[in-house]
Amino acid sequence: MTQRLQSQWTEVPSGFVDELRRAAQDADALVAAAIKHIAETLARERENLEAQWGRAGDVSPEDLRVALTRYRPLFQRLLSM
Repeated sequence: MTQRLQSQWTEVPSGFVDELRRAAQDADALVAAAIKHIAETLARERENLEAQWGRAGDVSPEDLRVALTRYRPLFQRLLSM
């Protein structure tokens, strides 16, 4: 997905000379697609983490510790955006 978006982005400036509005619309659409992709990716990561500790039944303290250590890098990625 990322490579496809990058490939499409390289085409946007080429349309800028002839069709300014169209180039701006294309850029806007690509930014929206990138945001959606990032949001979906991060949501999947969060769901995977939650599945590790949120399941019914007994969850060991070690499972919870591991989940917490995996949340940290995800949280840092969110703050860096």
